[in-house]
This record gives sequence, C-alpha cells and structure tokens, in this order.
Amino acid sequence: MYLENLKDGIKNQKAKIGIIGLGYVGLPILVAFAQKGFAVLGFDVDSYKIKQIQKCQSYIKHIPSENLDNQLIDVTNDMARLSEIDAIIICVPTPLSSHREPDLTYVIQTGRAIAKYLRPGQLISLESTTYPGTTDEVLLPILAATGLVVGQDFALAYSPEREDPANPSFSLTNTPKVVGGVTPLCLELAQSLYSQIVDKVVVVSSTRTAEATKILENIYRAVNIALVNELKILFHKMDIDIWEVIEAAKTKPFGFQAFYPGPGWGGHCIPIDPFYLTWKAREYDVSLRFIELAGEINAFMPSYVINRLMYALNNQGKSLKGAKILILGVAYKKNIDDQRESPSLKIIQQLTSQGADVEYHDPYVPVCTNHRRYPQLHLKSLALTKKVLNNCDAVIITTDHSQVDYEMVAEYAPLIIDTRNILRAKGLTTTTTVSA
Repeated sequence: MYLENLKDGIKNQKAKIGIIGLGYVGLPILVAFAQKGFAVLGFDVDSYKIKQIQKCQSYIKHIPSENLDNQLIDVTNDMARLSEIDAIIICVPTPLSSHREPDLTYVIQTGRAIAKYLRPGQLISLESTTYPGTTDEVLLPILAATGLVVGQDFALAYSPEREDPANPSFSLTNTPKVVGGVTPLCLELAQSLYSQIVDKVVVVSSTRTAEATKILENIYRAVNIALVNELKILFHKMDIDIWEVIEAAKTKPFGFQAFYPGPGWGGHCIPIDPFYLTWKAREYDVSLRFIELAGEINAFMPSYVINRLMYALNNQGKSLKGAKILILGVAYKKNIDDQRESPSLKIIQQLTSQGADVEYHDPYVPVCTNHRRYPQLHLKSLALTKKVLNNCDAVIITTDHSQVDYEMVAEYAPLIIDTRNILRAKGLTTTTTVSA
C-alpha cells in the first residue's frame, strides 16, 4: 500500500525528492527534479555548498547559478529531515583507501542516517559507483535492520551516475539511465522516478548488473587510455609520432575508437572504479591483470612527464631543483573546474618534492587546495602574462583549456612540455616545445 502510494506520487509529481551529496553528480539531479516541478531537498555536510545554494550561487562552473533560482529547491545538513522525503538518491563519494581498496565509509554512514529515519513508503536509490554487490550486501542489511521489508515497506535500487561535466552533446537528460532494483517493485518505482528527468531508462535484471555496468564502462576507458599512454612511451623511443599514428588509425571506419595519451588519468571514476572490481574479484580467487596493469601504466605517466621535463632542462644546462615551473591546468580535463584525481596534482607534488618552484594557471580553478590525497597543496592561480611566462624555466601543459592564450605561451615560454598536443593542433609548435 505504501509503495503504491509512492508510485502515484511520482507519477503526479507530488513525491518529495531528496539528494544526499551535492557535488558534480548530486547537484545536477537536484536541479533536474526541481525543473520538472518536484519539491526537492538537498543534503550535504559541506556548509559552504548549503550557503551557496541558498544564495542561488553555483559552485560548479558548468551549472549556471540561475538554475538554482527555483522556489522548489531547499537544502540542509540536518539528516533528521530525511523523514520528509519520499525518494532518496545517494550521491556520496566512494574513494579508494591508501591501500587501493574500496572505501565505503560515506555510503555506510549515509545508509545508517537513512535507516535512523526510514519509514514505509520510501524509495532509496544509490548512484555512487561501487563494486557489484554493494547495494545488496552493504546497504540493504543496514536498512533491513530497521525491521522494514524491502519491496514491501520500502524500495531499494541502484542507478549508476553517468555525469560528464561540460559535455556539449550529452547532459543528464539525454544520457540513458541504467537502473536495477532489489525486487521487481523496487525496479518499477526507480524506473518511474528516473523517467521523470531522463529521456531513456535502461532496465537491467538486478542491482549487481547495474553496478557492473558502470564498472565496465570505466574499465573500458582505463585500459584503452593505458594502452595509448604505453604506446606513447614506446613510439617516442622509436621516433614515431603517437598523435600522427592515432589520426591515421581513426580513419578506419570500423573496429577502432580513438583514445588519446596524456599526463595520466583523472576524474573520480576512471582512476578509482576499476579497482573496486579488482578488490571484489579477489573474493572469487580471480586476478584482473589487465586492470592492474592499466593502473600501473596510467599512474606512472606523471613521472614520465617529469622525466621528459628533466631531460629538456638538462639540454638547456638547467636542473630541476630550483627551477621555476608553471603548470597550465589543474582540472583533470578541459573546460571544467573538477580537480578530482587530476594528474596535475601528482605532477605538482612530485616537482615540489624534488625542489622545483611550482606555480599554476587555470582559468577554471582560482584556488588549488583541500585535496584528500594532497593536503599540503595551497596554491592560487597566477594570471597568465608575458612576464610570468618569461620568468619561468618551463611550462607544462597538463590541461588543454580553451580559454588559454596558447599563442602567447608559444611566443614567451622558454620551454614547453605539451602533454596534450594542443600547440601542434593549433599550429604553434616551436623549437622549445617538447611532446610528453
């Protein structure tokens, strides 16, 4: 009865939607449901995010502040208000531990908070990327300990996020949404919920299948990125241009998809998610060697970039220790402000530890600080000027933001390490440009 009422509430947009975790995944969902006419309540432990939303000011570059100007949007850090919510969507981080094992602390803490206020007639959907079995084996027991029965009193589902910040072609609305439920009714309710904000919902047989789908998507990318990064190192030694090879290979109209090398891997998904599966695989006495190898290769790339820098400086009679190095871009990809797992951070940390004087410029990231893995980083973006470029010993292009004046960089930087091939793409390569 309770879940039947919830079904009606979703269809007539009377259900109240709660989003736990208002980051790059949660905030767009909050906005999407509000724009469809649902009353929404966002939850976050970060008081800064709460205050910014209350002032209708977005803290994520690609989400306009005017999207927060909606009378249906409310935010809080009071988890007791979960009792008001009909459908709860969990969008909390799932990082790796220092031993490269899944850290489900935020999922477990959130599950316990929900359980404290769980009532009949609520739907809970987990979106945080994790290993297959998390919803059934970790979250469900926490909720079931209340005495309420899944599929009868409350519903539980898993729907992996597919957020690609600042993608001009695909947004939350037109990206198909995969959904798996613990029971058929759970699945039906979750499908109905997400159908309100996305054009297409892809139904799968279980939460495990939905969890595995997200893992596969990111493993596919991780392995292929590692492949081109490894070939970049080999082809450099063979005096073969990896970028030219890729451009030629992608003219094949079938059987090949272009991936591009870079200074490493970044973002919350690709550097982390594959290792959730390698960890789970050990439970079944399976070693996922492709994934582990991809991790080793991609994790090595920042060191490779620094080695190329050291070699280039040496050719100019300079050493890395005491050198002034300007990093162009600390976001993990172009035209966004997301720094999660950015290879730039590792490059900065390694350069600093070797005695270099490091600064950065990023038009999307005014301050580089508060990083879980690099708590010592406290830097502010420099204005990109002729003087700044003249005064440095080398520039490392780690993120190919569109808003950077690359003509000025090419003209005034004494040495350029280009990890993104952006200068050649713009016809700006110089005798002091080094591909890395």
